[in-house]
Amino acid sequence: MTYAAADARYDTMQYRRSGKSGLKLPALSLGLWQNFGGNRDYPSAFEILGYAFDRGITHFDLANNYGPPPGSSEELFGQVLARDFRPYRDELIVSTKAGYNMWPGPYGEFGSKKYLIASLDQSLRRMGLDYVDIFYSHRYDPETPLEETMGALAQAVHRGKALYVGISSYPEAQTRQAHAILKDMGVPLTIHQPSYSVLNRWIEDDGTIDACGELGIGIIAFSPLTQGVLSGKYSAGNRSNTRAEDEKGSLRDSHLQPRVLDAVEKLRPIAESREQSLVQLALAWVLRRKEMTSALIGVRTLDQLKDNLGVIHNLDFSDEEIAAIDNATHDGLLDLHPRPTGWLR
Repeated sequence: MTYAAADARYDTMQYRRSGKSGLKLPALSLGLWQNFGGNRDYPSAFEILGYAFDRGITHFDLANNYGPPPGSSEELFGQVLARDFRPYRDELIVSTKAGYNMWPGPYGEFGSKKYLIASLDQSLRRMGLDYVDIFYSHRYDPETPLEETMGALAQAVHRGKALYVGISSYPEAQTRQAHAILKDMGVPLTIHQPSYSVLNRWIEDDGTIDACGELGIGIIAFSPLTQGVLSGKYSAGNRSNTRAEDEKGSLRDSHLQPRVLDAVEKLRPIAESREQSLVQLALAWVLRRKEMTSALIGVRTLDQLKDNLGVIHNLDFSDEEIAAIDNATHDGLLDLHPRPTGWLR
């Protein structure tokens, strides 16, 4: 059966401008990290992707290394584009990134022009696209001049292979430098993708969020649920059918410390008083900031997606609620400030 998008797909989603650009993103964007690789068949993938688009999620976020195995998420999404989403390409925002290890040798990771341009070409082939809407430097490379990394992003725009460019997991100082370099090249830095959640506030602590607001850079937060910890599913010690069950997964032991899980449980009555799930409370908290363009969600099931989408109905907080959330999480905060080696993502 040929897919036809829902006529009412734009009726409930909220769209926010990315910084000072003309680009608007849905308040919730769908990331294809970990859950849309070689272990996902087409029907189950499209069940989620089609449902998301039918509810106004127009932005699908990928990277060269997303899978597993690396590259498989882009390949699967390319199949969806070719079979079902092709008529809607101009309604979609497709983003990808390069920065983590993809192939052997000295040119297969980090921030050189050699790697970034080659990776973008590979990503375009995997997805069957002529261009992506957003191309990111996936992590700051301390051993490559930032002028070279940003020059590769600018080249992607000038050659029509990307409409906008962004950075991911860059600290405040490097964010300001990247913005200035790109500005001199005539290419705006449109968006920053850092990790951010009620338990992980490094972009507040080091001033990255304030810098983005000042410079007109949009922000899309990844891991707004702290790798699923803020769903509450780990609080009773359950790890079956979760990321914690995979020893090679991205969930760190530090995420499951008793003090962290206790903070999550303290949030539960606040969520209940707002008639929200813990997931919805956590997403609304991330989206409360005016600098925040979108929250990047990752789901394994359609039910998880539906729970996430429920946040749209209640995004406002009272001062008392914010204070209660700060008090509940005070002893459970994590130090996830990006290091040169960055996140495994």
